[in-house]
Amino acid sequence: MELILKQDVENLGFKDDVVTVKNGYGRNFLIPQGHAIMATSSAKKVLAETLKQRAFKEKSVIEAAEKTAEAIKGLDIKITAKAGTGATAGDKLFGSITTIDLAEALKNAGHDVEKKFISINGGNIKRLGQYEAAIRLHRSVTVDLSFDVVGEA
Repeated sequence: MELILKQDVENLGFKDDVVTVKNGYGRNFLIPQGHAIMATSSAKKVLAETLKQRAFKEKSVIEAAEKTAEAIKGLDIKITAKAGTGATAGDKLFGSITTIDLAEALKNAGHDVEKKFISINGGNIKRLGQYEAAIRLHRSVTVDLSFDVVGEA
């Protein structure tokens, strides 16, 4: 079943994407919830015209996202967290570092990024060290960020 998404759907696609899903998922969830419409030929023509008009406007948005991506690449993010001490605890954290903590660190550095657009490789962090995260600033602009998790002094 081909559908046109009316809004971003996690793990499926972005607004105005044409996606193929199983019939039950489309009929029972996406369409009734207002997340998608059927991709008929007339709906595809309307979508093509809308995308053509939006492409001109979106050019400046993409340029701004690329500038932000360059600024984020140059950041040196250090997230402090309480960690265990002693031979048995090693570098294990009390709790974990999540996308919320990384979004807050980016906000403190002057870049307001929503946590849902951040994905930490390996999920939640439970040890001290250096990690990677992918930050999606736009559907076509994604930046990889290295950051350190250090123990509180």
